[in-house]
Amino acid sequence: MVRTGQRSAISPWVTIAILCTGQMMIVLDQNIVNVALPAVQRGLGFSSGDLVWVVNAYVIPFGGLLLLAGRLGDLLGRKAVFLTGIGLFSVSSVLCGFASSEGMLMGARFVQGIGGAVASACILGMVATTFASEGKRTQAIAAYSFASAGGGAVGPLLGGVLTGLLSWHWIFFINLPIGVVVVLAGLRVIARDPGEGLGKRTDFLGAVLVTAGMTLLVYTIVNAEQAGWRATRTVVLGVLAVALLAGFFFRQATAREPLLPLRLFRSRSLTAANVVQFLVIAGMFGLLYFGTLYLQRVLRYSPLEAGLSFVPIAVVIAAVSLGLSARLIARFGLRAVLFAGLVLNVAAFVVLSFARLGGTFGVDFLPASLVMGLGFGLTAPAMMGLGMASVSPAESGIASGLFNTTQQIGGAVGLTVLSAFAASRTNALTAAGHGQAASLLGGYHAGFLAAAACQFIALAVGAVMLRVVVPAPGPEQADEPAEPHGDRLSSR
Repeated sequence: MVRTGQRSAISPWVTIAILCTGQMMIVLDQNIVNVALPAVQRGLGFSSGDLVWVVNAYVIPFGGLLLLAGRLGDLLGRKAVFLTGIGLFSVSSVLCGFASSEGMLMGARFVQGIGGAVASACILGMVATTFASEGKRTQAIAAYSFASAGGGAVGPLLGGVLTGLLSWHWIFFINLPIGVVVVLAGLRVIARDPGEGLGKRTDFLGAVLVTAGMTLLVYTIVNAEQAGWRATRTVVLGVLAVALLAGFFFRQATAREPLLPLRLFRSRSLTAANVVQFLVIAGMFGLLYFGTLYLQRVLRYSPLEAGLSFVPIAVVIAAVSLGLSARLIARFGLRAVLFAGLVLNVAAFVVLSFARLGGTFGVDFLPASLVMGLGFGLTAPAMMGLGMASVSPAESGIASGLFNTTQQIGGAVGLTVLSAFAASRTNALTAAGHGQAASLLGGYHAGFLAAAACQFIALAVGAVMLRVVVPAPGPEQADEPAEPHGDRLSSR
């Protein structure tokens, strides 16, 4: 919708499809790499200790730049920032695919993380402001939730297929045609928003503080598992990261034009949604991580078979996110749907904690994964709807960046903490004389129970912080897309 006259000719749902495709590509890439890591290690000669940096080199800039990228979307225009990020992500993906050394791959992954952060920081804000009517907005956010959750679930499958049938290089090459389509279609279809402009007193000091603080925090978290949580290096870097972030929040409280207006946190729904998301994502990483390990190390599945095992959860998430969730939210409200999804998540993780050593896919993994797909398919749209409902369109970019930052930190912290629980239990069982397989399984059980605890705490936090019942969206008022800078959205 570049020209005003084209707005009526092109459905706003085309814009939503383009944005969701970009989001799915970015999320897919975060998960597709894990299955291919052994092949990458063989191909480029990574040591076991250095292999983790294929993931970390991407995660660190991604988590560190989200807030800054979201604010840049508000200032420079979300369309321009989104398409720039997709372009950078696509080009760096090609460089990853052609990598012939460890240094080249990690450098390209770092640039890819920058592109991913720049693009994804704006997407949720653009999705939430495409429609003026509450009903359409709920459906659009549900589509975004599907793109995020579906990309995460399909990642292991696609990684296994591409690595098994072609080579690990293709897990990166696949991004280029998708990125080209998104950029070309986005230039033609997505409405231009000029942004607030840099003429205002832009908070560059705040940008430096939050980017440095978040980058250092993510680095400290992902490196702690190797270095140790009590290591001097971890403690010093952690204290420095906290100090930088504390300086950032002090700056936001005093700056005339803050990067992250602290008034956003006056919204109980926005604050609660971010806290709940942190805990939900922390737990959900346990499904992908421990589920893949259980299938491959205990049930002896190949990478391709393990990837195929996640197809059912992807199908359920798609069906619930794209259809059922919006109707349930319209009928029962965001709060009720959120709580129902969290209860299902708790139940699914508890069931997984009983997975057997000589188990089968149909009994020990499939039922719980289907319940998890239903639970997450309900939780994600309600959670994001609560977070974005009280944010003005002019600040949707920074709110989107905040949501994505919470997601990344939740994932990094969650995977590290859950892994620590699992490793501790495995070591204890090994010391007690149990066999390797039984010890590993005991560790996975501990990881699944810790993930269930995350979901339960999220449920408790939501119950306390969302004591006032959040009403369901009212009847659809119009099908027209929202203007980029319209009136403040109603709080829900």
